[in-house]
Amino acid sequence: MGVERIDTRLLEELTEQSQDLNSDALRITESALSDFREGTPPVSSRRWWHRGGSVAAVAGAAALLHTSRAAAATASADDIMALQTAASIENLAISVYQTAAGLPFIKDGNKTVAAFIAKTTTQHQAHAKAFNSAATQAGGKAQTQPDAKYAAVVKQTLPSIKTPADVVKLAITLEDVAAQTYTKNVSQVSNGDLRKLFASVAPVEAQHRATLLAVQALLAGNMGDLIAIPTDVAKLPAAAGSVGFPDAFYPTKNASPITEGAVK
Repeated sequence: MGVERIDTRLLEELTEQSQDLNSDALRITESALSDFREGTPPVSSRRWWHRGGSVAAVAGAAALLHTSRAAAATASADDIMALQTAASIENLAISVYQTAAGLPFIKDGNKTVAAFIAKTTTQHQAHAKAFNSAATQAGGKAQTQPDAKYAAVVKQTLPSIKTPADVVKLAITLEDVAAQTYTKNVSQVSNGDLRKLFASVAPVEAQHRATLLAVQALLAGNMGDLIAIPTDVAKLPAAAGSVGFPDAFYPTKNASPITEGAVK
């Protein structure tokens, strides 16, 4: 079996690209949160916990008439649960990456790999903060716990993690769940600012997954030496250009339901 090698030049470039994308997305996220705060009426003046006709009426009026900024920004109970579930997914991702950073073959291994993990952790922390900020602004509680469903998967998987490739495989699962969930949430939440919030975070998670898929494929094929810039294109497998983007449109069949990580 070949030795797993990750060229530091590629990871440095991927880290920089990830940071650039996240910085752009963060500006959109902050704009969406700012607009949501400005347009959300005080909790005492609205009955956000009503999940029946009154909420549907408000959401419908906002979508059709666009006459009231406050009405457009009013969040439903479903919106709050979607935000809490998103925060729970982020909390779990943070925990997994922090655990990975402490593993001997990561901590004492390639410093660029450790830096890549640290940067990704920081991005997930920013996402969790954004989702919880919106949830509390809407009158809900912040979600400080990890997603219970996938926390169980992680607990079962962690003892079997022995190599960087194992870490990559687990991270791909979590990044995919996050990207699918937020993509679906764009069509599930009831106002434009929250749609903008989810739409700004989803592509960052999708990019994390794309990067991890590319690294996974080359490691699995004992082609770690090809993870380099410049790359010997003639030696790359045919799928090298598409392995990070297996879907023309991002799927949502494995998206977490909005209730999955809601605060009980």
